[in-house]
Amino acid sequence: MQVSIIGTTGYGGGELFRILHHHPVFRVQSVHTTRDEIPLSEEFPHLNGMTSLKLEHINAEKIAKHSDIVFIAAPSGVSSKLVPAFAHTGIQIIDLSGDLRLTDGELYRKWYKHEPIGSNLLEKAVYGLSEWNKQKIIDSNLIANPGCYPTATLLGLAPVIKQKLINPDMIIVDAKSGASGAGRSVSKNLLFSEINENFRIYKVNEHQHIPEIQQQLNLWDAEISPITFNTHLLPITRGIMATIYVNLTENINTDRLIELYKEQYSNNPFVRIRQKGNFPSVKEVSGSNYCDIGLHADERTGRLTIVSVIDNLMKGAAGQAVQNANLMNGLNEKTGLEFIPMYP
Repeated sequence: MQVSIIGTTGYGGGELFRILHHHPVFRVQSVHTTRDEIPLSEEFPHLNGMTSLKLEHINAEKIAKHSDIVFIAAPSGVSSKLVPAFAHTGIQIIDLSGDLRLTDGELYRKWYKHEPIGSNLLEKAVYGLSEWNKQKIIDSNLIANPGCYPTATLLGLAPVIKQKLINPDMIIVDAKSGASGAGRSVSKNLLFSEINENFRIYKVNEHQHIPEIQQQLNLWDAEISPITFNTHLLPITRGIMATIYVNLTENINTDRLIELYKEQYSNNPFVRIRQKGNFPSVKEVSGSNYCDIGLHADERTGRLTIVSVIDNLMKGAAGQAVQNANLMNGLNEKTGLEFIPMYP
């Protein structure tokens, strides 16, 4: 199958190319940008000698004529202008921005500060949380790929939310990400001298991923109250750790919770549940599509601590996008994604 990537000059688009370059079924037919039309290897010198593809400007009709799938890795506010151009062509669309994730256009305008896409496309788009929306993904040709923080948070919370094992009035998420989550754009806060040997909280109670997380949680349980969610910038390149605190509604110990999580994710190869007393670190999923989860129920406080880690560019973006493309096309969801994490 032929695929095209829009936004190939960003980290997410570059990671898509890395995965798809080795995919046994999908072949990258074209790569696209709104910037200069230059060889892809000039934008990413590490691809020198590995591809002769040249970055092209975006022509929806031409892309749809030659490709079966288009991955749109453009920034939020840009994707919303590109998706309508493809919507009538029949091509499968997987959008990695936040433009299709929120079903309420006014909520999108409030949190993203951009004009929302048309409600007809919002209603059609399927939220691509691979482990929990499989059948909808299989039946769709328009996917809103989840954000990186929401992926780590939702995968960590889903089993206890769906089993109604926690108090719906108190969910606290303390999340941390590497610098690649901010993309390749120039920012003073991302200069080496600013980020190295430093640790910073940002967008306090105002991160644009909050309504995305809240929306999915309320689909699982309408009684879930507004969550507390904050993000921090780690002095590392890639990786996310979400440490989640919830109050349990019954006396359930760590062993039983680990059993529950293993059962819930038994048919989901990219979610790995740690043994009791073992908690994941971001290095242990780096470069892979895995989400590793550790759990501890504190009998003293009645609280459950959930530690969920992903690679923000893989399971949090490009990896999950390819996982969704596999599902959409009847492939094993692991196809082309069985990377062993890079360690150390």
